[in-house]
Amino acid sequence: MIQSLLIANRGEIACRIIRTAREMGIRTVAIYSDADAKALHVREADEAVHIGPSPARESYLIGEKIIAAAKATGVEAIHPGYGFLSENAEFAQAVADAGLVWVGPKPSSITAMGLKDAAKKLMAEAGVPVTPGYMGENQDPAFLAEQARQIGYPVLIKAVAGGGGKGMRKVDAPTDFLDALASCQREAAASFGNAHVLIEKYILTPRHIEVQVFGDTHGNVVHLFERDCSLQRRHQKVIEEAPAPGMDEATRAELCAAAVRAAKAVDYVGAGTIEFIADASEGLRADRIWFMEMNTRLQVEHPVTEEITGVDLVEWQLRVASGEALPLAQDYLHIDGWAMEARLYAEDPAKGFLPSIGTLDHFYLEGIGRIETGVAEGDTISPFYDPMIAKLIAHEATRDEAIETLQHMLEDSHVAPVRTNSGFLWQCLDDADFQSGEVDTGLIARRGDALFPPTGPDDRLLEAVSAAMFGPKRTVRSAPLGFRLNADPLTTAPMSVAQNSYPVPLGNDWIDTSWHAIPIDGGEKIILKQFGETWIGSPGWPRVFEQSAASSSGAILSPMPGKIIAVEVAAGDAVVKGQKLLTLEAMKMEHSLTAPFDGIVAELNAVAGGQVQVEALLVRIEKPE
Repeated sequence: MIQSLLIANRGEIACRIIRTAREMGIRTVAIYSDADAKALHVREADEAVHIGPSPARESYLIGEKIIAAAKATGVEAIHPGYGFLSENAEFAQAVADAGLVWVGPKPSSITAMGLKDAAKKLMAEAGVPVTPGYMGENQDPAFLAEQARQIGYPVLIKAVAGGGGKGMRKVDAPTDFLDALASCQREAAASFGNAHVLIEKYILTPRHIEVQVFGDTHGNVVHLFERDCSLQRRHQKVIEEAPAPGMDEATRAELCAAAVRAAKAVDYVGAGTIEFIADASEGLRADRIWFMEMNTRLQVEHPVTEEITGVDLVEWQLRVASGEALPLAQDYLHIDGWAMEARLYAEDPAKGFLPSIGTLDHFYLEGIGRIETGVAEGDTISPFYDPMIAKLIAHEATRDEAIETLQHMLEDSHVAPVRTNSGFLWQCLDDADFQSGEVDTGLIARRGDALFPPTGPDDRLLEAVSAAMFGPKRTVRSAPLGFRLNADPLTTAPMSVAQNSYPVPLGNDWIDTSWHAIPIDGGEKIILKQFGETWIGSPGWPRVFEQSAASSSGAILSPMPGKIIAVEVAAGDAVVKGQKLLTLEAMKMEHSLTAPFDGIVAELNAVAGGQVQVEALLVRIEKPE
């Protein structure tokens, strides 16, 4: 058995590998860039080595630095995780040439499956069904356009070296083909250094079904059943599950057998995934499921397979890399229940899913299911790497129960002030077609804005805020609820959320929804949770409730930013206690500011129609001598 291991990765997958290695008694070494000097995977490993500046191309993608770190720390093996150099055959070979154990497939297997056109030809020869299309060497635009016409529109142009949704264009009509081809080739050349493309028939109701395979050095290959990764946004997986909805046993048997043939065709060793595309227009049928590509590494979504089979795939990787046979034969592998995974990203759906960076001042993930993460509260999300910060996994007896548990996990977790896609994930899980299992890769695009989370709290959440802040165990205790020394009691209190203002009702003592509204910073702010979405509320009530203290000196300050809509007095006027001085409009409400005692208007800084800032001096009243 391997006794020491360097993880050539970062974040969530590095922490995942470290956990299993520790359980197996294997010493672990992490690598890190400048940006990751204090990262969780660095803290959890037995040892860590700095390998360069923050950009991945200067650190995590430099194979020579990684091998040097392995040599310097005396480890026996390197685990690449996923992404970065995990599917780089040259790096895998360099690891082996350095006398180290590569925890992954043979370099020749990576090469064989690395180019989509060559892989599809190889699969066809092995009896694995492939999507109708053109996979030849002729890249002349006119020739490719003719091939597309013969295949029949719509077609999909795909970079042969592509991956991750890059280098891929759907074309609906012949008039669009040449422009789409040129665009795809430019992107492919920039991303992969290879502009070569293939043409496939575009499936109108596509489902993304993949099969987990595993091989060892003793000639054994097994499958661990299928996963469904059809819920995608711009070719990026959003929610994965196992098994696939609507998959009958006969179709499963044929599909998984084809996946095993694919793995054996390249003499596969280790964990791999055979990806298929299914035409689901008539349900899942074996004769309408075709090979798409093979990922020669551990997948991001591997936990759902682990949950339904009870297998630790990382442990299997380490055992197979140590020369052991597979721990279980095919007949001992079975499906138990249903598992579902949501990818939690630091990104803002309201801003086109742009990455959100910053410090995780508040970071809590609900642990009723399984959680895989590479960050902790107080860590920083940097702009240098993939913005995925966690995976939330639910495993239950049925699909409906798995959906419900995953929604609860999203509802009860919170991340702030960094924005996440949590609310978007919740809405996806709540979609009627998703819940019925009628999912294809175009579902999110068809729904559009309907899957976007709300931009602010609704009345129910505002009542929960009231209960949390003003109920029997309320945080705000500076005055009797709503009481003001010189005015009628308040019935609402203002709160600012995402630059919008909301009136919080007072007096909801009976609502027990602490998970909806969580006071922080001594009540100065409040975490708001609804439908998986998280906001930070900035209450205005400390200033409103404490206004009487400020006005006792005769200084009438603006309790919040707003607009003066009426001024009832002039400088030098005599006023009596309780007399209205002016009206301020703020947070969609009108607020009357009154005289705290009998006196004279000594100073007046308010003008009708004028905008004022919080705590601006509006009026000063002096007591008569």
